[in-house]
Amino acid sequence: MKIPASSPGFTGTRFPQPPGSNGSRAWYLRAAALVAGLGVAALTIDLPVAQWCKAGHVPKELLRFLNLSEVFAHSTGVACILLTALVLDPTLRFPSFRWPAVRWPSFQPTAAQERLARMICTTATGGLIVDVIKLLVDRIRPRAADLAAQASVLGTFGDSALAVVSPSHSDFNSFPSGHAAVATGLAAALAWKYPRGAWLFCVFSVCAALQRVATSAHYPSDICFGAAIALAGAALFLGNAATTEQPGD
Repeated sequence: MKIPASSPGFTGTRFPQPPGSNGSRAWYLRAAALVAGLGVAALTIDLPVAQWCKAGHVPKELLRFLNLSEVFAHSTGVACILLTALVLDPTLRFPSFRWPAVRWPSFQPTAAQERLARMICTTATGGLIVDVIKLLVDRIRPRAADLAAQASVLGTFGDSALAVVSPSHSDFNSFPSGHAAVATGLAAALAWKYPRGAWLFCVFSVCAALQRVATSAHYPSDICFGAAIALAGAALFLGNAATTEQPGD
């Protein structure tokens, strides 16, 4: 399908280029390293921030807004957003799951299918990696921890962390944040395809991540590391990939 030159957001048959040196892999990796560095620094404020949020100091209207923003990080909401893009954007096509297309986005039969495959993979990869890490690293969530009894932030790691209640296994899955990873991956995918809205997608992903801290589900460092993992996934699937429309798509 050839997109008319007059179509909004396009110049001729070429998409606007994604941010960061045309979406270079190095740009995404630098962003991931920066956010991971913020995660290390955030370890110093994890306990006081968690205590402040758990005490109910977050303004109710702000909390209501943050709770609404969770749709940008929840699997159902993310699926609806990507489905909306597929329905409204004629330059996207549902990916093929035939071999070898399922192996890698670039194996898709058409460029339109490749684009959506890259977006789906970018969105999902961070969350999947986070799920694996959660199996290996235990960290008690703020909502289940006796934060006042923690001598240091390191006390929140491990299955022996003090708790105010008998927590379920999921209460030891605080590190890192899956919601933050999914939201960041979705924001990266949407910004790659629709760079004009990059700032808005970034705001949505930050709000979705902050919702996890405000509701005592995660510490600040959790969301930073989750976002860093998602950006590394973006480097894998979006790095050096152009959104160029080809004749016949």
